[in-house]
Amino acid sequence: MAIKELKTKKVSTKVGTKTTKTPKVPKVSSKKLTHSTSGGKKEESKVVLRIRIRAYESKILDASVKQIIDTAMRYDAEIVGPVPLPTEIKKYTVNRASFIYKNTREQFEIRVHKRLIDIINPNPKTVEALTNLS
Repeated sequence: MAIKELKTKKVSTKVGTKTTKTPKVPKVSSKKLTHSTSGGKKEESKVVLRIRIRAYESKILDASVKQIIDTAMRYDAEIVGPVPLPTEIKKYTVNRASFIYKNTREQFEIRVHKRLIDIINPNPKTVEALTNLS
């Protein structure tokens, strides 16, 4: 897609005025866009369904990920993952005693485990099956 016309626009600054050329942007339809690679082939853009799952316990998280992957594989979807993301650790420090024993403290932590699953070019049946999971 070549840009044919250039609009000129005057921009005033403190130093002076200068003329810049801004390209006129064409409107793009809502169809799938294609782009050419270095080999000259045209490829369709991919639609990616990205699922991020968070849980406090890793066993429950892994069971949920397995259920999602089994459901997507049943409908012949292309899957990337599960990719383990960094575990988020929140630490809270509290006093053990209320007044005199200030140096005695206790620490609690909450760990949030995360996983990422990408489903590439999902069909409507796959999306419907994933939304009906419980």
